[in-house]
Amino acid sequence: EFRRVLFRSEDAPVRVVAVPGFSQSASAWRPVQDAAPDLDIVALEVPRGRTFADTARALGEAGGPGVYLGYSMGGRLCLELAVQEPDLLEGLVLVSSGPGIADEAERAARAEADLATAARVAELGVEAFLAEWVAQPIFATLPPDRAQVAERAATHDVASLQHQLVALGQGSQPPRWEDLGSLDVPVMLLSGEADPKYDAIAEAMFDAIPDGLRFTLPGGHALPLEQPEAVAAALRTFLDDLA
Repeated sequence: EFRRVLFRSEDAPVRVVAVPGFSQSASAWRPVQDAAPDLDIVALEVPRGRTFADTARALGEAGGPGVYLGYSMGGRLCLELAVQEPDLLEGLVLVSSGPGIADEAERAARAEADLATAARVAELGVEAFLAEWVAQPIFATLPPDRAQVAERAATHDVASLQHQLVALGQGSQPPRWEDLGSLDVPVMLLSGEADPKYDAIAEAMFDAIPDGLRFTLPGGHALPLEQPEAVAAALRTFLDDLA
């Protein structure tokens, strides 16, 4: 069910399991690998057809023990895995991500919005939808030549994008704000200075996490694509602290 993309260094002491964001393939992590060839990074594809919780567990089964690194949707899945299977993780790095929507009414409204966005996929088709997706204001700082629209389109069809939007969206995610204080694994939070929404979420998470490190990096929401060198440098700092 999984296709692993392996980026390995024989001397790397810590294994990093990377999970991409919505509509991305495992290759979305290649810019970070290229910026840090000394690190051992295993990038996973997000499985299809499962619930949010089952997807997180499946990623853990595929990735095995290590430091889990997740961007946006991938970060939310990694956090879910950290709550469910804490012994599997040596560390947790969340990039432009959060623990879900705490308010029940807000979460229900988001679920409705996710359904409407899923209908938009069927209306436009995969490539046109993805072009529209990366044109949103939240990606204003992402250069078009780094958006990987062609790679995303090659990985997905209408059904798989709709599944990620609905089953793996924030409307379906169990909120994990109350679980942050009980995380017993080191956590690093990365957010972009041009992404005020997720920078504020990272700050609130940092206040709740007992063992945390936090960096606000230059760039916006799509930091692994916009600022791979900065993400790689922060990751090295985190891994050095674990050693």
